[in-house]
Amino acid sequence: MNRTQVVEQLPGLRRYARVLTGDAWAADDLVQDTLERACSKWILWRTGSDLRAWLFTLMHNLYLNQRRSLPTLAPLDIEDLQEQLPGGGGGHSDDALDLERCLLRLPADQRAVLLLVAMEDMSYEDTARILDIPIGTVMSRLSRARTRLRALMEHTPAPAAVSPPAGTAGPAAGSPPALRRLK
Repeated sequence: MNRTQVVEQLPGLRRYARVLTGDAWAADDLVQDTLERACSKWILWRTGSDLRAWLFTLMHNLYLNQRRSLPTLAPLDIEDLQEQLPGGGGGHSDDALDLERCLLRLPADQRAVLLLVAMEDMSYEDTARILDIPIGTVMSRLSRARTRLRALMEHTPAPAAVSPPAGTAGPAAGSPPALRRLK
């Protein structure tokens, strides 16, 4: 591993960190922590293996460790805060800001898969190795993330449950809606 190879990965690492954290300062800190970890663990990198995947794996694991160490706070509904957010309220002329908001509303596991496959153009195999999940899970999360992101960008709710067929009684008050198998 040489310095040039690592420097070539910085833009991708910064993009991924920015969307993971949702904050430029936190993203820069995460990239710096990743590079520090890479320097201290460089002996673990096997020559000839994919440096990019190794760095992204380090970053993803650092991010998860940092999230676990933070106190859990009640989740905020971005819709309640829309007026306070930059570019909030009414006009949605800035598609990039809307996309970033929608990405942040995705579950973290879906967002990670979507970013690695779509933004970083990583293969399903590399993504599975980075996130330490089976390849089928990568494909499933990617599909769900794309569906949810599309619904968020169109400002429509994502399908949550299947409604009962016409002419049948709905669920009793307070009980969850009945699910039916789709073919």
